[in-house]
Amino acid sequence: MGVRRIRPISHEDRLSIVDHLDELRSRLILCAMAFVVAWALTAWQNHLVLEIVNAPLPNDIEPITLGPAEAFYSTLTNSAYVALLISLPVILYQLYAFLLPAFSPTEKRVALPLMLMIPVLFITGVVFCYFVVLTPAMQFLLNFNADEFNTQVRARDYYSFVTLLMLAMGLGFQIPVGVLVACKLGITSPEKLRRSRRYAIVAIVVLASLLPTLDPLTLILESIPLYALYELSILMAAAWGRPIADVSDQPAAEGSG
Repeated sequence: MGVRRIRPISHEDRLSIVDHLDELRSRLILCAMAFVVAWALTAWQNHLVLEIVNAPLPNDIEPITLGPAEAFYSTLTNSAYVALLISLPVILYQLYAFLLPAFSPTEKRVALPLMLMIPVLFITGVVFCYFVVLTPAMQFLLNFNADEFNTQVRARDYYSFVTLLMLAMGLGFQIPVGVLVACKLGITSPEKLRRSRRYAIVAIVVLASLLPTLDPLTLILESIPLYALYELSILMAAAWGRPIADVSDQPAAEGSG
């Protein structure tokens, strides 16, 4: 059964439940196809994928496996994670295309930039974690008290650690989106955010401590960019964080003038 052509839908269109479900099914199939194609590519290039994931390990350490199928499952799992990152733009586009017709033109002007920020910030967080956080963290953790331990790295544990850490950093980099949404909804304001800097620092350190590692070096490397994003959020909220009600009233006010 093929995927039917999806036509653009405007806010004024009125679709039945069946039409909505049919559109959702078609978009989910496209998302699945994008992921499968990306997974086939990363599975084909699995050696390159593993080389990239293993690069932060110090002293040319290679992860060890303790079961007959662990190498196979670890290879497929890492290929799937990278495939998800590659196919993420297609998946998010289909999500946006399905949700945006529900917004009015005014709400769409507010929602579209915020929704576009989510994948950009997520990928930025993942890239920052890989290039800035992972290598120093692995150097510190695997060399800590090295004279007293025969330190080896199990593949399953290492890949789970790396995946969770990058996922957590990607989600942590969503701070500007959360702050802008809160300002748009009138929950907070740039002035309140400036007055709450001390509480924000405590909350950021607590958030960083909930990530997969608790060593002081990684905690600092994780906390600094999160606080920088908080300060960036204040600037963005001051520029574009006016509540939706005020944005909706502006055209009417201009028209009456």
